[in-house]
This record gives sequence, structure tokens and C-alpha cells, in this order.
Amino acid sequence: MTKDTGANRDGRLLIYAPVPLYRFDGVLYVERQAINGLRLWASHFAEVISMMPVQDAPPPVGWLPADDHKEALERVGLEPLPTAYRPDQFLRSYRKTRKRIGDLIQQAEYLSFAIGGLFGDWGAVAGFEARRQKRRFAVWTDRVESEVVRQDMKDPSRRKRWRARLTYRPMKMLEHKVVSVAALGLFHGKDTFDAYSPYSSNPHLVHDIHIRAEDHIPGDQLLRKINDAGTGPLRIVYAGRADAMKGPLDWIAVLERLKVMDIDFRATWMGVGDELEQMRTRVTRAGLSDQVFLPGFVTEHDQVLDELRRAHIFMFCHKTPESPRCLIEALSNGAPIVGYDSSYAQDLISANSGGVLVPVNDVEKLTDEVAALAQDRTKTAQLIGHARADGEPFTDENVFEHRSHLIKEQLRPDAPGSNRLRARWGESVAG
Repeated sequence: MTKDTGANRDGRLLIYAPVPLYRFDGVLYVERQAINGLRLWASHFAEVISMMPVQDAPPPVGWLPADDHKEALERVGLEPLPTAYRPDQFLRSYRKTRKRIGDLIQQAEYLSFAIGGLFGDWGAVAGFEARRQKRRFAVWTDRVESEVVRQDMKDPSRRKRWRARLTYRPMKMLEHKVVSVAALGLFHGKDTFDAYSPYSSNPHLVHDIHIRAEDHIPGDQLLRKINDAGTGPLRIVYAGRADAMKGPLDWIAVLERLKVMDIDFRATWMGVGDELEQMRTRVTRAGLSDQVFLPGFVTEHDQVLDELRRAHIFMFCHKTPESPRCLIEALSNGAPIVGYDSSYAQDLISANSGGVLVPVNDVEKLTDEVAALAQDRTKTAQLIGHARADGEPFTDENVFEHRSHLIKEQLRPDAPGSNRLRARWGESVAG
């Protein structure tokens, strides 16, 4: 828990978070990690109002009743907004929702809005409404959403390709516009920072994770892991969605090649997604059923931590510019990150080299690097120690404190440049 006597709490923070709420049988459900995030925001502000899209449907696994977590959500208000990702839904709800957002902006001292998408992106709407009211706000994002959509231009589905061609450029323009008018840019991870910082007048590289200090691998367990790295099959793990942007079929292709090379390994992918069934089919056809395990969604976080702490490497094949938190969680538990290169991954291991990176889409090179680690366990053991050192600074308390400090420092009414910004925005609106 964040150590806090209440002395550092001041002002009301209004945020937009795109994590959906679910409303079912009169009960509001909140995603587990979102509850932790709201708790951490509230440890730094007198009150937090969180605008979130709501769906009237049974909640998926991992969503919990808000009323069961009143202590964690103390001084937190949930403000459900319409889920409106279709153009017709967005147009029907736009006027009323923007007015509600405007009222909430007037009642808050600090403003921070997540963006991503096109229709139904209430974070972007909130940014433009704040601009109309001549209010300074922070924009936050953890991936380049337009680039994710651009990947759909290569999708086998004609409908997805058509939709991507229609939305990619408008989405990119919207992202750049919101970022350019925000007084503060909070960009999670180096890939996202590199993509958006040229359009921001005040960009900052930040992180958004939910790893507690106690979720890091204990020192004695780390030593045992290093000492035991030379025995048994190479243990490979991944935790995340089995969606195209995560490269699950590349991941399977590496394992197929390792089998041909007669490398002894055991691999586990924890997570569900559109390509999970294809992965399972490939595993069966390749005769890998006794070496590759695809359990789907793992409900118990302790089980995920256990898999990371036993793994020799965390192998990933991410294809789009984003900042996946799973890489940080892997490093924090002594699992070297071995996978496709990106600015984000480079930045995470820049201090201690706790991983190995290869060019994106180079399945052959990734296979060779994994095979080399399977055959050189001394290097693997060294990487495990380096990975833990790279992951050590990352805790949820530290990263939320960092973002809260930036918001208070940069967005307070007397912050440098605030009067100039208000004047400029006033001229723009008047014109």
C-alpha cells in the first residue's frame, strides 16, 4: 500500500480511462487492475472521478463488483459513459455526453484523459471540451492506436481491411491534434513516447503498471533460479492476448523450429484471443502437445507470477508500437525478455541488458537466439540476474506517484505558462 498520511492529497482529479465498466442486474463491475489504479490515484488526490465506458452485459472474468471494494475505492467516483464505438452510437450520444463531461471538467482541479480510437473516444472529446473551457489537461496513452489499426490493412478479413483503410488516417490525425493541444503529454513506454513526443509541447516518458513490490521475485528464490538454470529443459513463457498484434503464430513458429533442431524446451502461453485456436491446431500438427501448453486465461495472478519465476526466458513477438506491461512483469521476476526489437524493449533493458532482441518478424533469428540460450546455460543464468536488476525500479506505487507528481506540478493553476496557454486558447476559441 502507498504510505500516505493524507498530507499529499489535494484537489479533485478527473480522468478518462477506456477500461470498460459492466452493469449487470443493477451492479457495477470494475476490472481488477483498474480498481488498483484508482486506489493509487486516490492516494495522491483528495478525490478522483473516473469516466469510463459502460456496457450493460454480464462481466467477463477479472471484473469485480465495485460495492465489494469500497475501501479501495474510497474517495473515488465512477462516472459511466456510453459505449459508442459505432458512428451511429457516437452521434446519438455525443451532445449529451459532451455536456456531462463539460460539467465534470468545471468541478475538477486536475484533468487527465486517455485517448485511443476514433468514434467513441471520449478521452479526445474531453480534451477538446477542456480546450474550449480554456483548461489545461494531460493526455495519456500506452500504445499508438492508429498503428494498431494500420496492421489490420494486412488482415485476411476483407471487412477488417476496409475498416482499417477508412479509419487509419482520421484516427492518426485525431491523436496528433489532441496531443498537440494538451498541456502535458504522459506517454507510457519509449515506443509511445517516440511516436507522440514530436507533437507534444510538454512530453514525458512514464509507465503504467500494476506490479506491487511484493510481486517481484524474492532474493532467495532468484538465487535458486540462477543456480538451477543449467538443468532441465529451457522453460519459455508468455502472458498476454493471443491476438495478431502480439505475434502468437510467430511464437509457435519459433517452437516448431526448435523442435526440428532437437532443442529440449517447455513453453507456456497464458492468455486468450482470436488466434488461440490456430495456435492449438499448429501445436497438435507439429507434435508439440507434450512441450507446449496453452491454458487460456489464467484467473489467479499468483499462478502467473509462479510461471514467470520458473521461466528461463519470456519470449515475445510483438508487432506494433505499444508498451506491454508484461515485459516489465517478466523482468521483475527474473525472466529475461527475448523477442522482437522495439524502442520500448530497448529502454527497459538499457541499464543491465536483461534480454535479447531481434528484428521484428525475423522468426529465424529469434529461433537461433533461443536455441543459443538453451545450449549456453551460463549465459542464461547471467541474463536472469540482469533481468531482475532491470525490473527492480518498477512498482505500481512508484509509477503512479511519478504521474501524480507531474500532473500536480505541470497542471496547477499557477504552473509556468498557464496564463499564456489560457490566452492562446481563448484567442483560438474566439476566432
